[in-house]
Amino acid sequence: MRIEVLGVGFDNMTVDEAVAEGARLMSVPGAHYVVTPNPEIVETCREDPEALEAVNGADLVLADGIGVIYGAKILGTPLVGRVTGIGFAQGLMARMAREGKSLYLLGAKPGVAEQAAENLSGEYPGLRIAGTGDGYFQEDGPVVEAIRASGADAVFVCLGAPKQEKWMQKNGEATGARLLVGLGGCLDVFSGQVQRAPEMFQKLGLEWLYRLVKSPSRIGRMMKLPLFLVHAAGEKGRRK
Repeated sequence: MRIEVLGVGFDNMTVDEAVAEGARLMSVPGAHYVVTPNPEIVETCREDPEALEAVNGADLVLADGIGVIYGAKILGTPLVGRVTGIGFAQGLMARMAREGKSLYLLGAKPGVAEQAAENLSGEYPGLRIAGTGDGYFQEDGPVVEAIRASGADAVFVCLGAPKQEKWMQKNGEATGARLLVGLGGCLDVFSGQVQRAPEMFQKLGLEWLYRLVKSPSRIGRMMKLPLFLVHAAGEKGRRK
């Protein structure tokens, strides 16, 4: 069941349920893709019809961001909880490792995906890294062909929103992979280039605050969170 929050339909499920569904999709013929919108991405979708189409066209739309949870509550249609992109990816990789499935890492600066691959191979014994590629490509064709040639079961597409969502919608089938997951800056975390917020911040839903303190230049992007909540409150008023 999907719950609409300002035009974006979120799948109402827990992390474990999302991982189980992701694993199921990998067993179903054809290409499937997963998106993990936060309030910033929802706001982008309000202004970009192509982004909205790509997000709502995903097989799984997961609520990555405490702001989405607050927005759903404001609208009177609460979600069971957050499913962060990193949390989903970690659960999926653990399952893929047990099943001997392969993963392709796409995105970030040159060298980052390779370092992430090395780290993840050590953390998830049994997970096969099919290949890597950075996000600084000009044409889709060679990247799509490299993924297809690798035989990857899944691809983590870390190109930033909404580019990654549009890319998966356009190229998913051609890659030959069963599952593509849009994960923004996760490769920076998996490679060790960026440290994830301490567990206390994660549990309180304040990872955004930790990132802002660490990188004040993000303030422009972070301002979309209060704007998102204002729009949610306005939408609630219109529904009365």
